[in-house]
Amino acid sequence: TISFTDPAVSMDLLRAVLQPSINEEIRGVFNKYMKFFQKAAINVRDNVGEEVDPEQLIQETCRSCLEQAKLLFSDGKKVVPRLPHEQTVPKRARQMDEELNRRGSPVPKKRKGRPPGQSLLNDRGVSGMAAWKLKVSEPVRRDGPKWDPSRLTETTTFVLGSRANKALGMGGTRGRLYIKHPHLFKYAADPQDKHWLAEQQHMRATGGKMAYLLIEEDIRDLAASDDYRDSVDLRLEELKPFVPPAWMTEKMQKHMETLRRGGDVPPP
Repeated sequence: TISFTDPAVSMDLLRAVLQPSINEEIRGVFNKYMKFFQKAAINVRDNVGEEVDPEQLIQETCRSCLEQAKLLFSDGKKVVPRLPHEQTVPKRARQMDEELNRRGSPVPKKRKGRPPGQSLLNDRGVSGMAAWKLKVSEPVRRDGPKWDPSRLTETTTFVLGSRANKALGMGGTRGRLYIKHPHLFKYAADPQDKHWLAEQQHMRATGGKMAYLLIEEDIRDLAASDDYRDSVDLRLEELKPFVPPAWMTEKMQKHMETLRRGGDVPPP
């Protein structure tokens, strides 16, 4: 039996009381460095292509930071498991990571006169993103009628994410739509889906590259909002909507239901 005299229980009760304050301070720390993550994620996406989801990349990076921070409280015996991709990190990078953890400092020394997040980024790199700040530990809300799978029928029209970006005037910054509007439903096409899309000439064969499908109605609602309706960059003729086959719509319904319930869907 567990009682309040159990040391572990007593400490965990204290932790539970303090946890909201701790979370708030941790969020503040991440917001301090978020502009670095945002800039890097956009650069990765621009260099690699649309198969990179900057929003997901930032979330994974934040989680990785928290995993590595556990080493600050290591007793020297327990080892924090590394994430799978970290097995391939170059030896020099691992040595630097371990050295910084031994020093108890999570970041390299600051250069004189360079407050974090100011001089390493130019205004152009973060333009359009200044109003968006990732709220660590605050999941994107997926409720309401737009997240009801029954809205997806055999006549629902969809658009490619790349076309939606162009239509809303974000053609030069692929993927920016997903960062600015994380509440949007998006579906990552699998190989079977992409084969159909290519056959129907909705997109070119992209090999392993990722392609997102968005609901046309959601994009048109955005275009009619205060943020976009007066924009000279609106190009709604770029949307080129289409009706997918029933089997693809059914997969998107299941995907929406999984996300709405808070589940994670592995990348294709």
